[in-house]
Amino acid sequence: MYKVFVNDKPLFLTNEIAKETDFQIFLLESIDIEQLIVKMFNNKIKKCYLYYPDEKVIFKKLKEKIPVQKAGGGLVYNKNGAVLFIFRNGKWDLPKGGKEKGEKMSYTALREVEEETGVSKLMVTKKLQKTYHVFKRNGKYKLKITHWFEMTTAFDGIPVGQLDEGIEKAAWLNPQEISEALKNSYENIKLLFEEEKLVK
Repeated sequence: MYKVFVNDKPLFLTNEIAKETDFQIFLLESIDIEQLIVKMFNNKIKKCYLYYPDEKVIFKKLKEKIPVQKAGGGLVYNKNGAVLFIFRNGKWDLPKGGKEKGEKMSYTALREVEEETGVSKLMVTKKLQKTYHVFKRNGKYKLKITHWFEMTTAFDGIPVGQLDEGIEKAAWLNPQEISEALKNSYENIKLLFEEEKLVK
């Protein structure tokens, strides 16, 4: 099952029909995806499922209905075990950005982390999960698929947020600070930390 966040509210793609309780279920084939997204952005729908019988093509069906943007991002540890965060639009986030033509996804993630925070000497240690969220740019809704990579760095300078990308600050946060920052972060970022077992 895929979990896509729309304004931090979950939209599940499923091949199982479930009885509606605290959510609404729609047929992926016939739904007007833009109308649904607008309702979720306006808090009219808090949680919903999109049903399609064939799990293998369910995501492909969604991508036929909404433009996709691919991105790469990093969960970066320094030698003290702190994690690199950025602060933008009033929330804590992890550095990430759009893939450029012909780039390998791991290279996109490395490049974007360095551009957004000034942190260099980065090395990918493993591939993490992908996250999915819908955002609006120039009046159009798009589905962002972010490929995440765990990274380490020997960089010991001070990270600097990329101002022209709206990043107010970049900072190394220790485990205690991470728990606090995640209270003011995005659901897909919290998912990464759950996967990494970094927060209870």
